[in-house]
Amino acid sequence: MGKTTEIMIAGFGGQGILFSGKVIAYAGLMNNKEVSWLPSYGPEMRGGTANCHIIISDEPVGSPIIVNPDVLIVMNKPSLEKFENAVKPGGVIIIDSTLIDRKVTRDDVTVKYVDATQIAMDNNSPKLANMVIIGAMLKATGVMTLDEIKKGVEKSTPASKAHLVDSNMGLISAGYNG
Repeated sequence: MGKTTEIMIAGFGGQGILFSGKVIAYAGLMNNKEVSWLPSYGPEMRGGTANCHIIISDEPVGSPIIVNPDVLIVMNKPSLEKFENAVKPGGVIIIDSTLIDRKVTRDDVTVKYVDATQIAMDNNSPKLANMVIIGAMLKATGVMTLDEIKKGVEKSTPASKAHLVDSNMGLISAGYNG
């Protein structure tokens, strides 16, 4: 039986939630994994809620729906409230602690608090907290390497914005090493 990792990313529209999911999914695909990417957002887009289900597996993915993720990345408090209890026991929750002022109440999961928005602002890229938190997720889970995620960043970045690949990777590294 191969390894499967189910990842849910959740936050406000405009935080790059769906793009983050696309980067992770493409990275899996470019590294010969079976993947699924299922975006979901509220009616408002920017400012509304957004979440994304990503499955990275060694075997074909049967369903794109994730009910109990192995990994939860949350970038706003309403998402933590909504999805905290859905994470599998033994799973990982990664929190943007710049924006979320409360601690996880469960003791059967690993929690990583990352000042993702603050780190992004300190690097003059306030809209790229999503890249910082991807780096923290890679470090906490080992689901893929920095070299593997770089393939996803390159594939997900439109040609007109190719110059942003290095800055995205810099922020992913900051989250990974932070």
